Amino acid sequence: MARIRVSRVGEQVKKELSQIIQQEIKDPRIGFVTVTAVEMSGDLQVAKVYISVMGSADQKSQTLSGLEKAKGYIRSEVGRRIKLRHVPELVFVRDNSLDRGEHISRLLTEVNTQEKE
Repeated sequence: MARIRVSRVGEQVKKELSQIIQQEIKDPRIGFVTVTAVEMSGDLQVAKVYISVMGSADQKSQTLSGLEKAKGYIRSEVGRRIKLRHVPELVFVRDNSLDRGEHISRLLTEVNTQEKE
């Protein structure tokens, strides 16, 4: 039963984080960011937030530093929107799965073109 609550809270946090990052944060360092997943700890004290960022490596690091700088505001907004006894600590992690997927897709395309030749 506890796992169901943890996953529900995680999904709610993901939804609120996406909305806050996309619409309310005006930091120019934060570019096109997508919240791909949120992993909550069993006691709901820590939320590991996986984000995907489009752009160069420098833009990705700037976005991560911008999110770290705005972490206090983001956390207070999450606490205001979701009624929890303790607002989870946010840990931002860059999600590279989309980059890996794109790389694999490119490799498969290259293999298909080589087979046709």
